[in-house]
Amino acid sequence: MLTKIKFAPGIDKQDTAVGAEGRWVDSDNVRFRYGLPEKVGGWQSLLTDSIVGVARKQHAFVDTEGNRYVSIGTDKFLLIYFEGQLFDITPFRCSNAGVVDSLTSSTLATNSTTAKTCTITTTTDHDLSVGDIVELSSVTLPSGTGLNGTDFELKLFQVLSVPTPTTFTIDSLNQATAVISTGGSMTVKVYETVGPAAQTYGYGYGVGNYGGNITGALQNDLDGALAADTAGNNGSGTQIRLTSTTGFPTTGTIAVGNELITYTNIAGNELTGISRGALGTATFGTINGQAHSDGAVVTNATDFTGWGNAVEASTVTLEPGLWSLSNFGEVLVSTIANGKTFTWNSGITARLTTHASMLTSGFETRIDAATDSGNPTATRTTLISPTTRHLIHLGTEVTIGTPSSQDDMFIRFSEDENINKYTPQATNTAGTQRLQDGTKIMGGLVAKENILIWTDNALYTMKFVGAPVTFGFEQVGTNCGLIGKNAAIEIDGVAYWMGNNGFFSFDGTVNSLPCSVEDFVYDNADTTKGQQINAGINNLFTEVVWWYPTAGSDFNNRYVVYNYGQNNAQLPMGNWYTGTNTNSIRTTWIDSLVYPKPYATAFNSSNTGTFPQIIGETGLGQTVLFEHEIGNDQINPDGSTTALTSFIQSFSFSLQPDQAEVFLAMRRFLPNFKVLVGNNQVTLSIKDFPSEDDIQTTLSPFTITSSTLKVDTRARGRYANIKIENTGVNESWRFGTFQVDLQPDGRRG
Repeated sequence: MLTKIKFAPGIDKQDTAVGAEGRWVDSDNVRFRYGLPEKVGGWQSLLTDSIVGVARKQHAFVDTEGNRYVSIGTDKFLLIYFEGQLFDITPFRCSNAGVVDSLTSSTLATNSTTAKTCTITTTTDHDLSVGDIVELSSVTLPSGTGLNGTDFELKLFQVLSVPTPTTFTIDSLNQATAVISTGGSMTVKVYETVGPAAQTYGYGYGVGNYGGNITGALQNDLDGALAADTAGNNGSGTQIRLTSTTGFPTTGTIAVGNELITYTNIAGNELTGISRGALGTATFGTINGQAHSDGAVVTNATDFTGWGNAVEASTVTLEPGLWSLSNFGEVLVSTIANGKTFTWNSGITARLTTHASMLTSGFETRIDAATDSGNPTATRTTLISPTTRHLIHLGTEVTIGTPSSQDDMFIRFSEDENINKYTPQATNTAGTQRLQDGTKIMGGLVAKENILIWTDNALYTMKFVGAPVTFGFEQVGTNCGLIGKNAAIEIDGVAYWMGNNGFFSFDGTVNSLPCSVEDFVYDNADTTKGQQINAGINNLFTEVVWWYPTAGSDFNNRYVVYNYGQNNAQLPMGNWYTGTNTNSIRTTWIDSLVYPKPYATAFNSSNTGTFPQIIGETGLGQTVLFEHEIGNDQINPDGSTTALTSFIQSFSFSLQPDQAEVFLAMRRFLPNFKVLVGNNQVTLSIKDFPSEDDIQTTLSPFTITSSTLKVDTRARGRYANIKIENTGVNESWRFGTFQVDLQPDGRRG
């Protein structure tokens, strides 16, 4: 007798094995369409180059001539993808007046004839840190080095060490033939610092000017430089020397730059028993710690007060380097999280060789006291109102030009049609607002009728109402805060987001989204790394996807999907599915709108990127830009193909629900695939009871092809489960129904 087994769409990890009978329990690289599971579409690299660092934001736009662009913000760079090529438009470090801080008349020394390390000396303090990126220009070298100016001219270098406030080291492109102590001249331009590659615990971006004002934190200076990775004075020994240890606790933690260092005792002015790079603060390719100059500021991070409350160092986080990207007409507006705002004009002839700037012609974001204009210099995120064209700064400075006045709940918006005018006057529409529910603004979205603003606890709407207040603000939800800046998305007037303890939607009313995989997600997600979570819409399949990190992972390593277009009354917990395949994890995503297919970025911390070319680069990782829903596999930058594997696994189901006490013999099953390209494997498991702990008999995977009509089996039991998977190249499938040929085989008490 042929029995048809039916499964409801989506994955269910909330119910028991008995309660979830007739459901799927696990999947990877599988989606549901028309209620049936199928392998997701493939993707291919758009470039032969890979991007240096980890991408954190993508934004697609079109200029007035119909040219299409994608701006990509990473933890190090701001790039433009245009007609199959990448262009570096990263802003140079500059003053609040927009003037680039050029270190002119710098000299160079070759340190060795066996190593490529060179030391550059500046005439003033360079304020560089290990891992910073510099560009050299107007290069003349001392004679006798065996090097050429072309080895340095207009090339990028990663800062390897900072021996003193006026010296830093780099690797040269080629090997010197002689040691030359100093000479020549050059100009050094420093790329704006974006932030760490990953969100971690530590001291730096999460406090001080970037978060709360620290009061009562004892500070002193290093007495002797610290080399990377090694302990002690000038990189040797077992201790760290300060100019004074008075007031420091006998055992504790210090912060030097962005590195936390623990110690177990004090002997004179020396901290002993040290441990470098505590709580994951050994960044930029180092293992145990960063390099620090003699005289670097040392802060007691054992106990300090921030925002009026006592805080332990372990609870302070370093947020990853993030960007806000939007458009004011054909001008790209970019803001570094907790930093400055820059513009890039796609309408000029030399746009692809021009860096983003605070001085872009006609769209300056610099501070100009003479004209009472200029953008804030420390803002969590920015966006542009779609109809009135105000540039809105969320979590920004109370006093423009003073980063230490940053208030994470404070909002400032420009005059309409003028992104550089912020002083409220009776004759303009500029203004300010401070939100109340929460401790910090987490993110914002331009929605169909409102601008949506999330704090860590609440949701507000911001709506244009006209003079005299310009915008009206309304709190529409509480206990529904956003977990990370990029964890919210909007489609067709409905916003979806991931909170700290659940998923939500807003369609005029805040709704908690029932989720059939909620415990699976939140029991494993590292919610302390919420700023790394990225949400994306794939409107081709009515999907919202969140990529997130689990505990112990520095970067995103899982995803969860909500299918907003394929819910029904039979799915009270919604249509959800999950995945863990490394090749499927994304750090950014843009939907098919400007381009016909979605674009996404994938990061590999073990590989080295090729664009921009950075001499001496180490530890920055590699990002690949993919076009999705193309073919059945992954096509890599070098043209090679990686098989896109997938699987779906069911709960145990009763072979004869109305007579569960009867044992049945399964003689054969009929695999019914609506689509089958290449081979597929079907695995059956038989057991006597539905409990997950019950011993089951697994029938080896059966290879299914398009010509397979039936599969003969010899199995006996009450319950079974099925697993469908593919492992090879150019394989795809869409499962239809599952039929088994059964006959009674006795009963057992």
